[in-house]
Amino acid sequence: MKLASALAERQDLQNRLNELQKRLNNNSRVQEGESPAEDPQNLLDELDSIMTRLEELIKKINLTNSLTIINNISITEHLAHRDCLKLRLNIMRSFLENASEVVDRYSRKEIKIYPSVPVAKLQKEVDSISKEIRQTDEMIQELNWTTMLLD
Repeated sequence: MKLASALAERQDLQNRLNELQKRLNNNSRVQEGESPAEDPQNLLDELDSIMTRLEELIKKINLTNSLTIINNISITEHLAHRDCLKLRLNIMRSFLENASEVVDRYSRKEIKIYPSVPVAKLQKEVDSISKEIRQTDEMIQELNWTTMLLD
């Protein structure tokens, strides 16, 4: 199985768990004399089955990510780098949005508000981070489709 297929299956299992949680909650209590719409024990059995498969997949995905090396760096390290770049990008975008905000003045006597940083220069840095994220993502996606899942 390719790593990408395992990742897709993991996502599917996580979606199924979310739905199963809703179904369990919907059938957790009943009015006196009534029966639940679905048997909670069957749902709990399904939960156990999904959790077993999910744990198995996560272990294999993590093992594969940590042992697959590209450019002397593991997939795990590439993922961590990409995640930190995304976090930095979001913070920088928010900061620049605030710095760029125009403050309306209704008279010349009101205080002028200026950005505390060179917005254009930092916007170029944001663009560079965005490009690096795209390139890293493309490399990771390519690896996902070419790497076999390890046992």
